Amino acid sequence: MSFAFTFPGQGSQTVGMGHDLAERFAEAREVFAEVDDALGQKLSEVMWNGPSDELTLTANAQPALMAVSLATMRVAEARGLDLKASVAYVAGHSLGEYSALAAAGALSVGDAARLLRIRGTAMQQAVPVGEGAMAALLGLDFETAAEVAAEAAGDQVCQAANDNAPGQVVASGHKAAVERAIEIAKGRGAKRGLLLPVSAPFHCGLMQPAAEAMAAALADVELKAPAVPLVANVLAGPVSDPDEIRRRLVEQVTGTVRWRESILWMAEAGVTTAFEIGTGKVLTGMVKRIAPGVSGVAVSSPDDIDALMEKLASA
Repeated sequence: MSFAFTFPGQGSQTVGMGHDLAERFAEAREVFAEVDDALGQKLSEVMWNGPSDELTLTANAQPALMAVSLATMRVAEARGLDLKASVAYVAGHSLGEYSALAAAGALSVGDAARLLRIRGTAMQQAVPVGEGAMAALLGLDFETAAEVAAEAAGDQVCQAANDNAPGQVVASGHKAAVERAIEIAKGRGAKRGLLLPVSAPFHCGLMQPAAEAMAAALADVELKAPAVPLVANVLAGPVSDPDEIRRRLVEQVTGTVRWRESILWMAEAGVTTAFEIGTGKVLTGMVKRIAPGVSGVAVSSPDDIDALMEKLASA
């Protein structure tokens, strides 16, 4: 058996997330306090009590999701988890790469929180509200979806931004171009095309100002080699060198999240179980669609952590 830890991206946030961990474990409370201190904001209060629209703001959702993932990790580590001894790879969906790097000791929790605040703010500010959009193109393979996006672009931006799972590709760019992509996709056999409730067009060329902001921010942060390789979104393959990780994190802001290929790469490398560390079960559902031979297991509650430790102990 070989294991990977995966870390969720934006959209998995929900009011109340992480509260059960904080109530029961001092290690979790320490992580939430570290994030609050790093941001100079009681983000934990927003996470646990809402309001939902404030938690959903990109600048809040990104560090909040990381905080829950790292709180889960700290609790597991207090119970004996040794990442390097137990896990072959880490991977994260979009912002989840920062969670994965912090979990693997490449980034401190405080630095990860500050970077994600900068990232969320920069992504939100890169495009005026209403000018950009993202849409799920359901039922098309990635190559066809990429062709649809290119055709829809015209003199605007429209790219295949997320290759999430078979038949689930997200297009991103100027709103008019993304709306054209939905119509073109229907003519190419898509089952559905629907606009997503997001505040900005992530992972496309319109995010270039945010990529530049992240290049500057990452240059000032200490980044160590992770305890285990990171399977990077833009490569769908492993990286361990800190300088290359910096480059890939910058590329990721405008580049495609190659999640389907990343899971397939890990499956081919021998991974048999992918544990989703943190809030929700989005990635767990994707794993089952991408690589039926790989088990997907969500780890968020205290009971889930118990089950994780039993699974690792029996391996």
